[in-house]
Amino acid sequence: MKRRKKLPLLARIIIAIVLGVGLGLVLPLPAVRVFVTFNSIFSHFLQFLVPLIIIGLITPAISDIGKGAGRLLLLTTIIAYGDTVFSGFLSYFTSSSIFPSLIDDGDGLEKVAAIKSLEPFFTINIPPLVDVMSALVTAFTVGLGIAFFGSKTLKPGFDEFKDIVTKTIEVALIPLLPVYIFGIFLEMSHTGQAWRVLNVFIAIIGVIFAMHIFLLVLQYCVAGAIVHRNPFRLLWNMMPAYFTALGTSSSAATIPVTLKHTLKNGVNEGVAGFVVPLCATIHLSGSCLKIVACSVALMLMTGMPFNLGMFSGFIFMLGVMMVAAPGVPGGAIMAALGVIQSILGFDAQQQALMIALYITMDSFGTACNVTGDGAIALVIDKINGGK
Repeated sequence: MKRRKKLPLLARIIIAIVLGVGLGLVLPLPAVRVFVTFNSIFSHFLQFLVPLIIIGLITPAISDIGKGAGRLLLLTTIIAYGDTVFSGFLSYFTSSSIFPSLIDDGDGLEKVAAIKSLEPFFTINIPPLVDVMSALVTAFTVGLGIAFFGSKTLKPGFDEFKDIVTKTIEVALIPLLPVYIFGIFLEMSHTGQAWRVLNVFIAIIGVIFAMHIFLLVLQYCVAGAIVHRNPFRLLWNMMPAYFTALGTSSSAATIPVTLKHTLKNGVNEGVAGFVVPLCATIHLSGSCLKIVACSVALMLMTGMPFNLGMFSGFIFMLGVMMVAAPGVPGGAIMAALGVIQSILGFDAQQQALMIALYITMDSFGTACNVTGDGAIALVIDKINGGK
């Protein structure tokens, strides 16, 4: 008997938002409070998981990269990290310039934040084992230690712990996430805030898509200048990889197509075979761009103060966190939850809105990531003595 294909996460989240907005207008208060109660318990569970996600994903990722050696690895990592951080600052300056005019309609930002007005029937407190910053420091310290000493005991242990965390995300967090987002929009609809938030979401998505296109053109203009070739021809050759990633929402699944068209752009086979799979893991400029833009938007919507200093630390840390994203359901946004909470101060409900907004554009971010990998491969090939 044929197994029925599950709806993708994006479809489930869109359905959850639509149902939440619609039913919030007609359901009585006690029914809404049932979902408010679920959301209260789930938010405690999410806060409990965040430090475990950091330790479980970041530690083995750092140990894997740290144990590699060689000039190509170092060069590729520096360029990929630099591009990811650059995209974060590009996103911050663009978002902080444009979003205030889209979000502030003169009606008071505080009203948009009024999504916690309903009380749950009860809640269950689930305190995290460690706080987020302790988890981050632990992940970096242990990951670098494993890489330095080549530990054959701790490494398999943390790899297994990563499997546990990944499975928990797959079977507990991701399936319940649409219900949680449904509850958030149900409550917002009941309190009259849903349409305002949705209108802002649509405007934000348009700006972020435009930033993705600009970033890709800029990446290939830089690469084209370095290799002395037409950047638009180079970018056009990578379009099959872009559209494959658009359909699969997976950097890993797109590697064969990215590799094929990177070779078509004249990159040495050995360089392309090394750079493309590595960049699928460590180069997430499109994802970083989205996360920063979504963060700025939600902080504006809820009246939270922010400045360049705060976002500078956030972007530099986010660039490092991105290495844990590939292969994890929800990818970059799940890996980023720790710094979103610890540096920007987002609570569980704001994190859920971040996830909803991010996943709505997930495939565009992945397409930007993998297409940019081709630009990095061109630069590395030139540095390595290519044409």
